[in-house]
Amino acid sequence: MISNRHVDEYIKLYETGKIKLNKERIMLIEYLQEHVLIRDDIYFDDEMIENFIKFAEKWYFPLQPFQKFIAAFVFLFYEEDDSVFYEQFLIMMARGGGKNGFISALSHFFISPLHGIQRYNISIVANNEKQAKVSFREIYETIESHDLLEDMFYRTKVEIHGNDTKSVLQYHTSNAGSKDGLRDGCVIYDEIHRYENFDVVNVFSSGLGKVPNAREFFIGTDGYVREGFLDKMKERAMNILEGKDLDDPLFPFICKIDDPKEVDDTEQWEKANPMFSNPMSTYARGLFKKVLTQFKQLANNPSNREEFMTKRMNLPEIDLAKAVASWDDIMATNRTFPDLSHRTCVGGLDFASIKDFAAVGLLFKVGEDYVWKSHSFVRKGFLDTVKLKVPIKKWEEDGFLSIVDEPVIDIRHIVNWFVEMREIYGLTTIVADTFRLDLVKTALEAEGFTLLYIRNPKAIHSLLAPRVETMFAKHNLIFDDNPLMRWYTNNVYVHIKKDGNKEYLKKDEFRRKTDGFQAFIHALWQADNILEEDVDFFLGDIDF
Repeated sequence: MISNRHVDEYIKLYETGKIKLNKERIMLIEYLQEHVLIRDDIYFDDEMIENFIKFAEKWYFPLQPFQKFIAAFVFLFYEEDDSVFYEQFLIMMARGGGKNGFISALSHFFISPLHGIQRYNISIVANNEKQAKVSFREIYETIESHDLLEDMFYRTKVEIHGNDTKSVLQYHTSNAGSKDGLRDGCVIYDEIHRYENFDVVNVFSSGLGKVPNAREFFIGTDGYVREGFLDKMKERAMNILEGKDLDDPLFPFICKIDDPKEVDDTEQWEKANPMFSNPMSTYARGLFKKVLTQFKQLANNPSNREEFMTKRMNLPEIDLAKAVASWDDIMATNRTFPDLSHRTCVGGLDFASIKDFAAVGLLFKVGEDYVWKSHSFVRKGFLDTVKLKVPIKKWEEDGFLSIVDEPVIDIRHIVNWFVEMREIYGLTTIVADTFRLDLVKTALEAEGFTLLYIRNPKAIHSLLAPRVETMFAKHNLIFDDNPLMRWYTNNVYVHIKKDGNKEYLKKDEFRRKTDGFQAFIHALWQADNILEEDVDFFLGDIDF
């Protein structure tokens, strides 16, 4: 059994009702009590914890209870070899919650003689130089303002050196190619909601391990990139909090409101921003007033609600007037395919250009559910030119797409896929819009397929929109575990025309492809005319 007074204090604040915690932080406390604080092979370095708190409060600002709570686990070590227990920290909270200030004080402490580890280099990584320099500049200016610190640290516009420990602190943009080979003791990844894959983390983490007690900090507020790095980190965090992975060395501190309705109750805001817990500091009172003003302005500026919910409440909320479905509803398509044998299907086909993507698929109906089985073809030359920030290679390895190295996507790939599907599922009919179908019409008809033409694809969007919204909302759509289809769907922008009709467009013309979703829409247009309610039968049911 281990304890630390700052950990005990924070837990007591919650248990006595003096602070409100969101679901993830309540789970964190329960996880710590059940699986960590009961151990006898680890220990809190109380002296180091107190030294950090004194350092931060002398040179920066008074730390809040939640910051002291996190700090205690930064200096939690194994008894056997004095190595860190938590190697990684995920710190997510609403904008203004003090993430960067805390990281500034901690980074400065790490390169100080109080930490004492020689050459404990630090890289601060962010999506752009301005954000990467936030903590760097704060440390730089703190040193500049105090003669004592100027004697202990050497600073330039790009590096800060700890004279005693020979440690170096640098900032970097998240361009993985910008890494210059520091042997880091700590890497801090800021604005992680912008990371669309693991490339940056893989590059910077590769330098860790050569210095004792290596640590990584992932900080930020939630954002709009789905199935990117942050979503995977949140999934990993929940596995820890639910007790599914007790060996994972990640400390997840996630602050958010639990329900969108809580935004209307200002007393719940501290769930997303722990700075708003009473008693509030002077800084927190000013921030609260600012956030309250922004909230009141939503009545006259409802278009800003999505940004407010994401950045101030740390709970992304999609404007369903502009999106096909919420992310939760899109994720609900991740259900295992049912038995599709002996069921009729209709084919769907779409490609905006044979120079980039082409999508094919089969649509089935099983009870109330529609089942979409799809595949895509992608031209290598397009991928070489337009750097998509999604794991295309991984998707190819998993069989969701095929990358072809050709001047254009050969029509035979599309035809052969449908021929193969006919052998398995008895496919006879394929739907595409007239313009695209002209390119493959002859080849598909030569194979004996029936082709149906959509003369005005955008016209069917408005007809199908209510049905599509209902299918997603009621979770009557099955893609299996297909991240490519989820990506396609999340890339769709719903454009409402002046006459009220809806069109399915792209959020980004070049990087946010929608071909798989459009192929699904084409098949859905004829679903009721072609798909039958097939039922299983047994020989015993037949009257001979």
